[in-house]
Amino acid sequence: MARLNPVARPRPRTRPAPWRWAVLAVAGLYFLVPMAASVVFTLDVPGQGVTFEAYTRIFSTAGFVSSLLLSLGLAAATIAIVLLLMVPAMVALRLGAPQLRPLVEVVCSLPLVVPPIAFVAGIGTVLKWGPEHLSRTPLFQTVVAIQNPDFPFVLVLAYVVMALPFVHRALDAGLRAVDVPTLVEAARSCGAGWPQALLRAVLPNLRGALLNASFLTLALVLGEFTVAQLLGFQPFAVWIVNVSGSQAQLSVAVSVLSLLVTWVLLLALAGAGGRTRTASRG
Repeated sequence: MARLNPVARPRPRTRPAPWRWAVLAVAGLYFLVPMAASVVFTLDVPGQGVTFEAYTRIFSTAGFVSSLLLSLGLAAATIAIVLLLMVPAMVALRLGAPQLRPLVEVVCSLPLVVPPIAFVAGIGTVLKWGPEHLSRTPLFQTVVAIQNPDFPFVLVLAYVVMALPFVHRALDAGLRAVDVPTLVEAARSCGAGWPQALLRAVLPNLRGALLNASFLTLALVLGEFTVAQLLGFQPFAVWIVNVSGSQAQLSVAVSVLSLLVTWVLLLALAGAGGRTRTASRG
């Protein structure tokens, strides 16, 4: 007679150690105390008490809407370009040239090594060199067009380079969790071409990685100051610093509002990732 396996008993739940709660409390205080101090600074006006005037004046302040829309447009263009560059490259690296992974990782990590001041100094040198040496060529109009203040595409190119380390890490983590060769081979055996295999078989399984890469790029663009300031453009981060010189309370209110918007986007991203994992398990 065959022996029956004993029924596995559920393991008793262990309570978290007290030191974990202590670490969590210290981390919470580290983030919440400055946030609370900023909120109190924006609400408590000497002689007036608690007032929301700093928040109500945000939308009517000159430059708020234009700078925010500019940053969102730059973020959208940066996300589109960096994903169009990195997703096919990472998939091709995973399929046909895994030995080149260390080289690609080093190249994508270079923006973390180069200081932003040196990076923007190089961009400024190229932009000054272009009009002098390309004035009689068709490329002169291109150099002028990418510096258009209404939509400075040169910032998009700079942000794409700066976002490479974060996008590479996010996509690499997503690809490590997916059997890309099997997915592509299955799609190809069903008659799909390489673009269809990438769009219909690989990308749906990388939804979480794509969302992570997009959020990190969005956070980078919304908070970047050095490159935009030194090149003479005024996206959202530069506008906040310029306003802080004359309206400190308003600038802090804008910073608090932008931080809350970032948290909302992070929670939405976490919720979308959770729904994706639940659907894949189902």
